[in-house]
Amino acid sequence: MSNSALVSYTKLSPYCTKPRGSRIKGISIHTMAGPGSVEGCGQVFQTTKASSHYGIGPDGRIGQYVREEDRAWCCSHAVDHCVVTIEVSSIQAYREPYECTAKAYAALIALCVDICQRNGIKKLLWVEGKENCPAYTGKWNVCNMVPHRYTTDKGKSCPGNYLFGKYGDIAKEVNARLSGRGDQEELDMSIDEMIAKMSNQQAYQLLEKANAHAATLAEPDWSKQEGHWSKAASAGIVDGTAPERPVKRDELAAILGRKGLL
Repeated sequence: MSNSALVSYTKLSPYCTKPRGSRIKGISIHTMAGPGSVEGCGQVFQTTKASSHYGIGPDGRIGQYVREEDRAWCCSHAVDHCVVTIEVSSIQAYREPYECTAKAYAALIALCVDICQRNGIKKLLWVEGKENCPAYTGKWNVCNMVPHRYTTDKGKSCPGNYLFGKYGDIAKEVNARLSGRGDQEELDMSIDEMIAKMSNQQAYQLLEKANAHAATLAEPDWSKQEGHWSKAASAGIVDGTAPERPVKRDELAAILGRKGLL
């Protein structure tokens, strides 16, 4: 078994079982129940008898605390032997809906794709209901995503209502990437249909998430070669951040004004 190359921070926890007792069959997504960093989560797993394989901070960085060949102590159930577990930082601390940042969500999708690709999981499958959970049915070909709330007897809501409600969306996005997103025309049609059904508020929220993702993208090579972005930053025309984020009209007006073109 291999481990993710997406990891930028590693602090292995002593609280795990070596090796795991099964091949990897699925994924279990959890919440940190607060805005913890990958470093902070790693430190918790040094002193608390619990652990996960990976953690994602609000900045989208990924930490690793248990190697995939070993069992993390995360689901409070023997199903831990069968899954890779991921703790995701939340915006709210100790209260629902335990929503994560756009950067954390984007990193979660990328990590799930990576886990599936390396472990031969062709698709993520999600069917809601404890009665469908593979921890009890053993039917990994029907459902291979395991929410902690189904496997604990401590009344936890983990992964929180936000991520739990996103399990189906996560599976859909991961599967689209695993399949290379299929036919582009079909994808464009599905996007058009999705947008047509949106309210104004939903459309605005989608735009905000798209902008947040674009803000994480680095300056492309062609731009670095031309050098105009760095010159604009040096001249104070732009602040030097988020080169790939779309420009707003008021920002465009400000750029033109700074150049004396208005």
